Amino acid sequence: MALVKNAHLGDPSPNKQNFINLKIKMLCCRYWLLNLWDCHEMIFPFWRIYWNKNTGGQLIHQDKVDDMDPNYIYIIPPFTSFSSRYSKNHIYNEGIHVGGKHLNAKHNEDQLASQYLIHFFIHFNLGVPFDNVYPGILKIELTDYLRDRLEYLTERLKIENKDFKLTFNLKLQAFIKEALTNIGSELWKAINIDERVLQIIRYVESNIEKKLSNTEMSELVNMAPNSFARLFKKEMNITLHNFIQNRKIAKSCELFEHTTKTIEDISFSLGFSDRYHFSRVFKQVTGLTPASYKSGKYT
Repeated sequence: MALVKNAHLGDPSPNKQNFINLKIKMLCCRYWLLNLWDCHEMIFPFWRIYWNKNTGGQLIHQDKVDDMDPNYIYIIPPFTSFSSRYSKNHIYNEGIHVGGKHLNAKHNEDQLASQYLIHFFIHFNLGVPFDNVYPGILKIELTDYLRDRLEYLTERLKIENKDFKLTFNLKLQAFIKEALTNIGSELWKAINIDERVLQIIRYVESNIEKKLSNTEMSELVNMAPNSFARLFKKEMNITLHNFIQNRKIAKSCELFEHTTKTIEDISFSLGFSDRYHFSRVFKQVTGLTPASYKSGKYT
C-alpha cells in the first residue's frame, strides 16, 4: 500500500505541484439590442469579451477598423484604448453614446436583426498580475465548445439577467477560461516577471490607498530608483508611475460599481490630494470623467 506523503491533502505522492490561482471577478454580463454604439477612446481597467450575433458592429484600435464577425469573439484586455460603432447608425465622432435595450424571451431575434445589433458582452477581472497584459484586441474563432456555451448563456440572459444560479455562474466562468486559453503565451507572460517587480506589484495592491513614490518602491527591493524604473518598464511595458495610477483608477472603478461612496470619498481613500486631481487622472486613464463613469453609460 502506498504511503500517503501529505496526509492532510490525501496525496500519496512526494512530488510537489505548483498551481496558478486564477480568480475571476465578474463585473457584468448582458445580452442587448443596440441601435447606437458610438463609443470613442474607451479605456477601462477590466477585461471585456464581445460577441455579436449579426453583422454591423465595428471595433477600432490604433486606426485599424475590424468588422466584427459572428463566428468570432473579441477579447479586449484592461487599459486598451479602443472605439466601437454600429455601422448602420453611426452619429457621433466623440464621446460615449449607447442606445438600446435588454433582449428578453419575448423578442424575436431574427426579426430584430435588421434594426439592431444583437450584442453579448462580459466585463471581468483576473487580478494582479494577469490584468496587466499587453493591450490590444484579440479575435478568437468560436469553437464548438464556445458556441455551445454562448448559446446557453444568451438564452439564460433572455430569461434572467440579475440573480444568477450556480449553473449559470459555472458555465460563464468556463466560457471565459476557455476563451482565454486561445489567447496564447502573451496572457501568461505576467507569471514569469522578475521577482522584484512582482514584489512591488503586490505591495501596490495592498497599499493602494497610500501615496506611493518611485523612490519608496525602489528602496523596498534595494535598487536605485532609476535602475528599478528601467526594470519595471522592461517587465511590464508601462512606467511604475503609470502603473500605480492605473491600479488606483481600477480600484476606484470597483468602488463605483460596488459601493455608494461619493467621488470625494473615493478620491481621498485612494491617496489623491483632492477630487480635482483624482478627476484629472481618471479622465486621463479612462477618457471619461468619474461622474460619467458612475452613471454607467458604457458597454
